[in-house]
Amino acid sequence: MSITRCQWCTDDPEYIKYHDEEWGVPLHDDTKLFEMLVLEGAQAGLSWLTILKKRDGYRRAFENWDLAKISRFGHDDIERLAQNPEIIRNRLKIASVIKNARGSLEIIDQYGSLDEYLWRYVDYQPQTNQWKRLSDLPVSTDVSERMSKDLKKRGFNFVGPTICYAYMQAVGMVNDHVVSCFRYQEVKALTR
Repeated sequence: MSITRCQWCTDDPEYIKYHDEEWGVPLHDDTKLFEMLVLEGAQAGLSWLTILKKRDGYRRAFENWDLAKISRFGHDDIERLAQNPEIIRNRLKIASVIKNARGSLEIIDQYGSLDEYLWRYVDYQPQTNQWKRLSDLPVSTDVSERMSKDLKKRGFNFVGPTICYAYMQAVGMVNDHVVSCFRYQEVKALTR
């Protein structure tokens, strides 16, 4: 019996595992929320599979997403990381991780957690869509536009509306599995 998945999922085992176990599952852990924000920004102009294959390298390079440690990184760290083949070696993307860590610490000071800040954009409930085809999915929404605008105002980089919407999909703020995908109902059932 064949399983129907979203059309974007390739036959790569790592991609299938990500689709089947992570994509669209509501995340509320600040460390994982930050990680996914970094990875979505790193993807800009690249394939998601490229980023997935470098995820462990990112964890090592960025102190297992320790915001306090990352926020203290400076120019020498950017130069060191720009030589690291385990991550995307784009200096602007590397610098954005540091800026976004600093901004995340400020958000945590203000809201208590990244979770509280981010999930308020969807009234603390995953939004379940009912897309039939991949082509039905939007690349951005009013919500991702508002999120992007506020994050940019706070000094974040690589957080445009399209990146923010992909982020919302990844961390389960929206369920954008197509209705024919076997994960659609499973993820829908995770709404708290």
